[in-house]
Amino acid sequence: MKNDSVKEYSSEYQKEVVDLILEIQQKEYNISITKEDQPDLFQIEEFYQSGNGNFWVAVLDDKVVGTISLLDIGNKHVALRKMFVKKEYRGKTFQIASLLLNTAINWANDKSITKVYLGTTLQFVAAHRFYEKSGFISIDVSELPENFPILRVDKKFYKYELRA
Repeated sequence: MKNDSVKEYSSEYQKEVVDLILEIQQKEYNISITKEDQPDLFQIEEFYQSGNGNFWVAVLDDKVVGTISLLDIGNKHVALRKMFVKKEYRGKTFQIASLLLNTAINWANDKSITKVYLGTTLQFVAAHRFYEKSGFISIDVSELPENFPILRVDKKFYKYELRA
């Protein structure tokens, strides 16, 4: 898997992005969330790709196999959102998650972002390990900036400090 497999989102990927995310949320983790609960998925350019935010897709053999986004929440802070990797592409073999995260972190560094926050569900235990290995620190909900958008399913929170 090469870095050029990670691309900035464009609307040609919309259906694949929605399908990938819903499949993981609903089928793999039995989270009762619908596409209607996630209107951001239908306005990715406006919602994520503005200010200090962006959205990327990992593409392998012309198929979207992963997503990640940074949502600008002001104050040189971003929220990491929509990090999903198709089940068969997780792990060390393809390293999709690492490529996606490194792309987002490097981009945030270039934009002089100081902190990345994220919220996740309790079910995503492997993701918790991945974030912790990648330098994210588990924090209490009270430590989030007040403009962090907490989702209904978010029960565990992390922060990552970028070098100044």
